Amino acid sequence: MATFKTNDGVEIYYEVTGEGKPLFMLPGWTCTTKFWKKNVTELSKTCKVICMDMRGHGESEKVMHSHRISRYAMDVKNLLDYLNVSDVTVLGWSMGASILWSYIELFGNYRLKGLVCVDQAPLQYTGPDWQWGQNGCYDVEMFIRTCYDIKYNPRGAAEGLAYACLHHEPDSEELKFIADEISKCPPYVRIEIMRDHTNLDWRDFIPQIKLPALVCVARNSNVFPWQGSAWVGEHIEGAKTEFFENSGHMLFWEEAEKFNSVVKDFVEQINK
Repeated sequence: MATFKTNDGVEIYYEVTGEGKPLFMLPGWTCTTKFWKKNVTELSKTCKVICMDMRGHGESEKVMHSHRISRYAMDVKNLLDYLNVSDVTVLGWSMGASILWSYIELFGNYRLKGLVCVDQAPLQYTGPDWQWGQNGCYDVEMFIRTCYDIKYNPRGAAEGLAYACLHHEPDSEELKFIADEISKCPPYVRIEIMRDHTNLDWRDFIPQIKLPALVCVARNSNVFPWQGSAWVGEHIEGAKTEFFENSGHMLFWEEAEKFNSVVKDFVEQINK
């Protein structure tokens, strides 16, 4: 196991696989590096693939403080600094994309070459001026219900995410894998980082991003209406939007071959 310590002393687990142009991959809320198991082997044939478990997630230290998107963005910076990599294509799935937006807002394009956003809308909550929020946690009342489920039935909540994230019904092996990995994240951590995540609105900042960008959108996501994730591609100048027609939120899992090909092509193109 490879770990390093952040500037506030938290031990973070990370993996580096392959050689080539660096590709940093950040999973979503409560998820881990193992969610990329259908992607790393193929992508590492042409890229140096860097994966990280966020604080409180996976194999990283289970601290009970500083669970905010901006702090997670600093953790990303700390890892890129620790590895001393540059011209990095950063890829974030779901909440991972929000963390990367925060990174760019805080640190600009420091060490970055390109950005890949995977199935994340700029705003979780719905309202009079936004109808494409998160289907399961779209207002304060639904956040409270989400917290209740996590606190009193953490395993059930984890299994529920497996059904929410996939377009097809998960088989018993998939269900156990997803729930086991999510369950490594303590209920308190799940609630606290979601508390911050759900209250952020990135619509003002996303048009300010000045990086080559690829936006991957799941047409059949049960987490976001596809229009919400597609909005991101429409508002980053020059971004390419790729639709995955046969996938739910975990499009990198359900259409792994296409995802790997699209990401490899993007990294190759921006590094010509």
